Amino acid sequence: MDTASTPQPPQDSSSKRHFHWTNNKVGNEDSEVPTTKEDENSVPPTSQATRRKLQAMTISRLRSVLTIFGKNRSNLPFSLGSRVVGTLFGYRRGHVHFAFQKDPTSQPAFLIELATPITGLVREMASGLVRIALECDREKDAEKKPLRLLQEPLWRTYCNGKKCGFATRRECGAKEWDILKGVEPISMGAGVLPEVGSDGEVMYMRGRFERIVGSRDSEAFYMMNPNSNGAPELSIYLLRV
Repeated sequence: MDTASTPQPPQDSSSKRHFHWTNNKVGNEDSEVPTTKEDENSVPPTSQATRRKLQAMTISRLRSVLTIFGKNRSNLPFSLGSRVVGTLFGYRRGHVHFAFQKDPTSQPAFLIELATPITGLVREMASGLVRIALECDREKDAEKKPLRLLQEPLWRTYCNGKKCGFATRRECGAKEWDILKGVEPISMGAGVLPEVGSDGEVMYMRGRFERIVGSRDSEAFYMMNPNSNGAPELSIYLLRV
């Protein structure tokens, strides 16, 4: 058979083109129509300039959103660093409260109320060495996403090895915030605030703490004492078991 005399089907030059799909609006409906590279090259320069301008605006807005999110992220309550402000306080007839803040002006990332009376803790501090351990239970439901360690609501409390009831995480209310604002200018020290509200005087101790994260289930806070003049050392340990 002579292949040279066999007629060949005509080749459509359009079959060599590469098609790209674009969405064009017709009335109120979207319809897809094929366009070729030749069609794209035929777009007027003004349309290309408009497209580039829209892309630039979109990128600019996205960067703005990410920048704002990054700034707000640094102010989130749980974004503590390796150096924090710790304040132990309580009314003379009340329980011990403890707050950790990123800086003196920020909302507490961790505010907890112990069952221990403030007067009892003051007596314990007379020994010059205080270790407070807070222990909570791990969520048993494996499918449930665990809380951050600083978000756990209930803790077993030990002070210098002795069990002393439970501690409860608190939200920072108006009274607690008034106390923290009252000691805001104080970087380190202990004392008594004048009568706050109708509950009487408030005893407090305040200082800088070094925060060490062992894992997602353990953290430790050590009071940074700049001198060794016999001031009480205070350490707080958080453990989820």
